Amino acid sequence: MNLDDDVCLCFHVSRRKLVNWAARNRPKVPSQMSLCAGAGTGCGWCVPFLKQIFRQSSQAGEEEATLDQLTAEEYAARRAEHIKAGKGTPPAVAGDDGLV
Repeated sequence: MNLDDDVCLCFHVSRRKLVNWAARNRPKVPSQMSLCAGAGTGCGWCVPFLKQIFRQSSQAGEEEATLDQLTAEEYAARRAEHIKAGKGTPPAVAGDDGLV
């Protein structure tokens, strides 16, 4: 995935934003990554990837390649499978209820 691709698809939080937020704020535990625009608090799909970004930010030089190996399309498809399997529910989006 590129830095400008969204990691949190529910709240449209990009990888770049998460990486920069972690570098600036130096979270003590992975769950603090949710303080970056609510990432990980929707369907939950991105939580393992938020943990990966946390580990990368706290262990300079030791990078995992998982996000680097996925395209944005593959990432979105895997998230769709996650939701379809009943493992998370994305938040309601304004306008999604058919009311305009």
